[in-house]
Amino acid sequence: MHIRRSKDFFTGIMFLLFGAAAMFISTKYTIGASANMGPGYFPFLLGLLLAILGTVLVVTSTVLTNESQDSPSWQLKPLALILSSVVLFSLILRPVGLLLSTVVLVVMASMASHEFRWKEALLNAAVLVGIVFMVFVYFLEFNIQIWPWFLAGLI
Repeated sequence: MHIRRSKDFFTGIMFLLFGAAAMFISTKYTIGASANMGPGYFPFLLGLLLAILGTVLVVTSTVLTNESQDSPSWQLKPLALILSSVVLFSLILRPVGLLLSTVVLVVMASMASHEFRWKEALLNAAVLVGIVFMVFVYFLEFNIQIWPWFLAGLI
């Protein structure tokens, strides 16, 4: 057996492990039945679906042939940019506010792509800011600072 698509294979293994972990952890809660769901029902079902998806990916990425693909190479720049954008978001959320920190997160994470364009990144950030505002501020009514501290009293 040779791995034909290594990215799919390793993604399938990851899905399979996370699904199995979710199923195992959810058994500590009452699972119940479809008509009378317990607190462990939904996590168990999602874990099962994730494990099935992982199994399908692993099976379809392997084939009984002599062809194989090299392991994917690690690219440090995209990894560092995406991880640091999340860390920076968490650090600037309170002083800068939700909307501006979301823009910084999206633009910085977009810089990880080799196809980065400012216009597209800012458009994506604007759309995501609108979605974040509607979901977290309007619908869920989170008590979180929206604007930077120096603009909070003006707006």
